[in-house]
Amino acid sequence: MESNHLLKVGLAQIAPVWLNKSETIEKAKKSIIDAAEKGCEMIVFGEGLIPGYPWWLSITNSAAWDNQIQKEIHAYYARNAVQIEAGDLKEIQDLAKKHTIAIYLGIIERPQDRGGHSLYCTLVYISQTGEIKSAHRKLQPTYDERLTWSPGDGNGLQVHPLKAFTAGGLNCWENWMPLARTALYGLGENLHITVWPGSVRNTENITRMIAQESRSFVISVSSLMRKSDFPADTPHLDLILAACPDVLADGGSCIAGPDGKWILKPVANTEGLLIQTIDFNRVLEERQNFDPVGHYSRPDVLQLTVNRERQASVRFE
Repeated sequence: MESNHLLKVGLAQIAPVWLNKSETIEKAKKSIIDAAEKGCEMIVFGEGLIPGYPWWLSITNSAAWDNQIQKEIHAYYARNAVQIEAGDLKEIQDLAKKHTIAIYLGIIERPQDRGGHSLYCTLVYISQTGEIKSAHRKLQPTYDERLTWSPGDGNGLQVHPLKAFTAGGLNCWENWMPLARTALYGLGENLHITVWPGSVRNTENITRMIAQESRSFVISVSSLMRKSDFPADTPHLDLILAACPDVLADGGSCIAGPDGKWILKPVANTEGLLIQTIDFNRVLEERQNFDPVGHYSRPDVLQLTVNRERQASVRFE
């Protein structure tokens, strides 16, 4: 019974094989196997890992209207995006089932239920039985992300039981959206997953803030991306490299406990698997003095309404 309160988690701080869906999936599979062999019961990957974050946007004048170069890079990105309905994640699902390991995986999704052409930054939860239990499409892309990603919906605002824990997650800056966080708190979340393209400056403050606000464990996982990580077959690579810094994403994966104190401080410039064991009992201890949707809330005064309907442009009856 006591062991049900303990969860061994792996934070996969890795670089993608940028804009290469199949090779990045293979790299993710190796991390999953590694985590399982080391006894992890859950593994988390960074935002949009498969096939990678759209780094070209900020360094190639991506807002240029009707620009052929931008069209070609975007099309290449779209061709390498994940189509869940086509079974792109089946091998990862099979590994989850084989090794009884839960997975939070950041992908760039090209979903059929939105016509099959637009892209979404999606956080997928795969259960220990290999089932995709939720696919949360980022509610609001940030800054230049809006030039390639579409805004998501509330369908993926879901939580999932994992031993004694209740896990939920958000993508990058939507973690700054207080109502999105509250929606997950209201579902009983006590293990909050935040995924990022990769930077200590993104994770070093918000991770502890959310932990303290929610009295939950918060796991932040970032990817890595260096100038040397761009594959030789990247479209318009010369243009990208001309204005590219040596390091675009330095990591910053970390864990904060329900009291807001570090369990694992942000780790920078290190590729690999970071492992920690967390204890659910710490959640109950810290909820004694504060619970944002329980005893320290006033639903008679303040309530949140959430629309979790999957949005579509066409409905057939």
